Amino acid sequence: KEGRYEDALALIKKDNPLPAVCGHVCNRRCEDACTRGTIDEAVAIDEVKRFIAERDLNAETRFIPKKTIPSLKGGFEEKIAIIGAGPAGLSCAYFLALTGYKPTIFEKNAEPGGMLRYGIPSYKLEKDLLAAEIDVIRQLGVEIRCGVEVGKDVTIEDLREQGYKGFYAAIGCQRGRKPGISGENAEGAYAAVDFLREAGAKESFALEGDVVVVGGGNVAIDVARTASRCGASEVSMFCLESREIMPASEEEITEAQEEGITLNCGWGPKEILTENGKVKGIVFKKCLSVFDENKRFAPKFDEAVTMTVPCERVFLSIGQSIVWGNLLEGSKVELGRGNGAVADKVTYQTAEPDIFVG
Repeated sequence: KEGRYEDALALIKKDNPLPAVCGHVCNRRCEDACTRGTIDEAVAIDEVKRFIAERDLNAETRFIPKKTIPSLKGGFEEKIAIIGAGPAGLSCAYFLALTGYKPTIFEKNAEPGGMLRYGIPSYKLEKDLLAAEIDVIRQLGVEIRCGVEVGKDVTIEDLREQGYKGFYAAIGCQRGRKPGISGENAEGAYAAVDFLREAGAKESFALEGDVVVVGGGNVAIDVARTASRCGASEVSMFCLESREIMPASEEEITEAQEEGITLNCGWGPKEILTENGKVKGIVFKKCLSVFDENKRFAPKFDEAVTMTVPCERVFLSIGQSIVWGNLLEGSKVELGRGNGAVADKVTYQTAEPDIFVG
């Protein structure tokens, strides 16, 4: 309000290294909880962050946070390797840089950003805005090496020999889950994250014919809206949940429907129909309930009530999983629930003392 934009950005960046990203993609639950809303309306936290942070797009008004280094030497010599240049890896590098370290991020993709770059469509998050925020992190002294997969191109042991003293594994959930039904590996059936990654990398993905998206979350909506932009004739979404308990945000659902995407609630996939190895349709079964009496995910179906939907493409958006590859080979790191690394709840240190996880 007072025009102290740099002071405002400095305050935001104490806790948030990617405010412009948040201003564009966050679902704003803090605004729902904002107590100002009990008087008139919530503070426009998202819009404020977006407005302030867009000054970083211009190099002349770009704000580089000041380092607070707890060292008389002006910094620390210990080398730290961060594996993954998604939001977790970038955040880790940002805060380490502010406290006097010069971390190196190793990223297997051609560009940094992780799911911000390869999972969120451009209509929601423009790539130049993401690049500008990442440039601020580079200007703090962070090195980002793209096209390097740890566990394949170089091992953690190799990096130890190069003098790295600590490792932060922030590889995210890169693989889409499949429901285990017949036809799920046919030509024309995709996991949601694979489609979004390919469409984002190419900035295009030529689609013809009808598309069915399976899932009811925000990622499923992103897939449906991206498919519509890529030339699909008709896009239909099917999810287990009723309209009232769909995990996607109300705003996202409304925007999808305004774009002509049809929503079908209370259906689960039974099988994908194929012809000569290609998708030609999908069969759904009626979902009677999604959760059990303990509110755990345990869907029940009426197998006798089905619906067959002809289509040329099926996109499965029913969750993601962690793919470690050979990253942890030879280490003491233990894997637990959901294939996630077991780590201390406070320090995030694993059973291998120099490996930490996001």
